[in-house]
Amino acid sequence: MGSEGQEYNASSIKVLEGLEPVRQRPGMYIGSTGVRGLNHLIYEIVDNSVDEHLAGYCKNIWVTLNNDGSATVEDDGRGIPVGMHEKGVSAARVVLSTLHAGGKFTDSVYKTSGGLHGVGSSVVNALSEWLDLKISREGLVSHDHYERGVPTVDLVKGLLPIEGRTKKSGTKISFLPDSAIFETTRFRSEDIKSRLHETAYLNPLLTIHFEDRRAGTEESLDFHEPDGLTGFVRDMNSSKEALTPVIYFKGTSEGVEVECAFQYVNEFHEDILGFCNNIFNSEGGTHLTGFKSTFTAVMNSYAKELGFIKEKDPNFNGADIRNGMTGVLSIKHPDPRFEGQTKTKLDNQDAARAVGKVTGDEIVLYFDRNLEVLKTVLSCAEKAAKIRKAEEKTKTNLIGKQKYSFDSNGKLANCVSKDSSKCEIFIVEGDSAGGSAKTARDRMYQAILPIRGKILNVEKASIDKVLANAEIKTMINAFGCGFSEGYGQDFDIKKLRYDKIIIMADADVDGAHIATLLLTLFYRFMPELIYEGHVYIAMPPLYKAQPKRGEGEYLYDDRALAEYRKRHKGDFTLQRYKGLGEMDAEQLWETTLDPARRKMRQVTIEDARMASSTTELLMGNDVPPRKQFIYVHARDAMLDV
Repeated sequence: MGSEGQEYNASSIKVLEGLEPVRQRPGMYIGSTGVRGLNHLIYEIVDNSVDEHLAGYCKNIWVTLNNDGSATVEDDGRGIPVGMHEKGVSAARVVLSTLHAGGKFTDSVYKTSGGLHGVGSSVVNALSEWLDLKISREGLVSHDHYERGVPTVDLVKGLLPIEGRTKKSGTKISFLPDSAIFETTRFRSEDIKSRLHETAYLNPLLTIHFEDRRAGTEESLDFHEPDGLTGFVRDMNSSKEALTPVIYFKGTSEGVEVECAFQYVNEFHEDILGFCNNIFNSEGGTHLTGFKSTFTAVMNSYAKELGFIKEKDPNFNGADIRNGMTGVLSIKHPDPRFEGQTKTKLDNQDAARAVGKVTGDEIVLYFDRNLEVLKTVLSCAEKAAKIRKAEEKTKTNLIGKQKYSFDSNGKLANCVSKDSSKCEIFIVEGDSAGGSAKTARDRMYQAILPIRGKILNVEKASIDKVLANAEIKTMINAFGCGFSEGYGQDFDIKKLRYDKIIIMADADVDGAHIATLLLTLFYRFMPELIYEGHVYIAMPPLYKAQPKRGEGEYLYDDRALAEYRKRHKGDFTLQRYKGLGEMDAEQLWETTLDPARRKMRQVTIEDARMASSTTELLMGNDVPPRKQFIYVHARDAMLDV
């Protein structure tokens, strides 16, 4: 692959605009300022190293979480160019201090790239307390250092100072996230390891070395997956009953490289992950659309040819055909277009055509030679279609024919406005809190739905029991966008009546369990609510501190209480809210309902594969793995004591 690019030097770096906006609006560049955005800093640097691998130069990447809270990413690629740029300074400084500067804007250096926006290194620099850069290139080690994006090293005639000589080549970047920007500066290693492992599967010739040096979490792992996507799918299905071998194909169309592996298991759902240029696209995109539509058309053709579908019968739908499929689709595109800097959804129409062409050609070649595997797949589709029709009948009987206004049990207090972009619904635990919330709310835009105790655990229940549950039925009708087992089958996000769905539960173990049950329901049967950012968890305060004189203050956790004790000199009374029902309407408005003062957490999913497996683990029937998970993650728990 290295022969495809021209020389990678200072003239390869193209500059588009300055760095100033990053610290003001970090969410535009890394998605959030929570743990997801924090981890994304590492991914941005790793993606640049992976691009070097794709160009044929990098074989190893080292990712280290240091004990001082910083992270280090090192590779053995060519090293960022250090020569004089046309701006009059070293090209490396341009890359680290200028937004939209890099070698990704011309195909002479990188044929395909994940870090195509050229903002990765500079954004990490801007959002770090400090960043240290060492480049090994052409026998010399060059050094640079920054504090909050501002260089602190003097250039020598416009070039970086030389620190020594070396026989190695590559780039080493260490950085400490800025605590003034991020809600937390502690990296979450489980998410990072999952992302690095995925990257190793997608690049079977690459080895990624991970080390956690933080006290109490010391760990060292190597990720190297020579079986590539086949091994990826095999690993995803390691605890499931396989019905077919892993089916693998690859090809190229319209300059787009397409690679895919999939397998059918004895499960009633599909799990297909899409990647473009090594970046996981959590919301899918045109490449997945091309695969699914083509696969559906080809399999329906086979089904008619082999008698699984009679001439007058309707075709299997796409969900029928993919039920039981676990798959990974990875494409390499020379000019990808994503929705957003975090690259959650691919938008290229040529990707759909290319994937469709390769899929159509390759699966016909495979199934023509593997008739028994084909029959197994079509049998899965036939079974899924029968179950779907039975479920549609159940849905019709349980919710389709009954005319609910919004509320099947008379407890929903709806809002006046019909403007869904401004409306929000609070799901409140218990009649007591529900009564206070109904009194306190802004009736124009805020709806209140009290629920009785704990809803059904949908991970363990059959669909007829799920749909028969009164609380779940009420939510389905209130939201207005339908219900689906699997992504998007009978669900229309455009019909959602509320922009925000806010879970408002007590800050205790039972409240956390209720919130978990609700999130399980949304994730399994209405996942677009989460993927499109409509689900929130309210953060009511734990305490109210009231001094003898002056204003009282709400304190949201024990840390806030400790800080209050330090700064408040006089006596004060402390009220502990064990439940939302203990707040009167005015207190509930001030702390939890008022958009200007309340605190909420938006529910997001970064890693769909991890989210699905963790939900299955924690909410399913297999007890021993759940006990092991709780034991390992006990230190991460927030306990109510």
